[in-house]
Amino acid sequence: MNIAFFLVPKHEVICLTEQSTLRQALERMEFHRYTAVPVLSDEGHYIGTITEGDLLWYFKNTPGVTFENAHRHHLSSVPMRMQNAPVHIDANMNDLISKAKAQNFVPVTDDRKQFIGIVRRSDIIEYCAAQLFSAASKQ
Repeated sequence: MNIAFFLVPKHEVICLTEQSTLRQALERMEFHRYTAVPVLSDEGHYIGTITEGDLLWYFKNTPGVTFENAHRHHLSSVPMRMQNAPVHIDANMNDLISKAKAQNFVPVTDDRKQFIGIVRRSDIIEYCAAQLFSAASKQ
């Protein structure tokens, strides 16, 4: 199965850039009710995934950073705890499943290492469940 079948294209994905502020990140995550979002470079390359925890730890461990001045601090200064490595659009299902075990979504890149979208773990689970139930009903 080609993973492009599962791809949520970039234009449908909520993303941030390294130059986004902490406040922008918090507001987007709150509005969309996401706990993690992809962070891209200005050129569209996948940098990493920022999580609520990353933001909370940054607020806790960085003197002088408060919600009131969060608009002055950029995501480029926030350490990302988890390294959610992307898969290439030509990756196989085994690669996709192994990455999805540890993260809610898997970032997908193209030949130029441009971020082109994500594959949601829930979509992978639905596909695997359908395959499993289909195989079981044939027995």
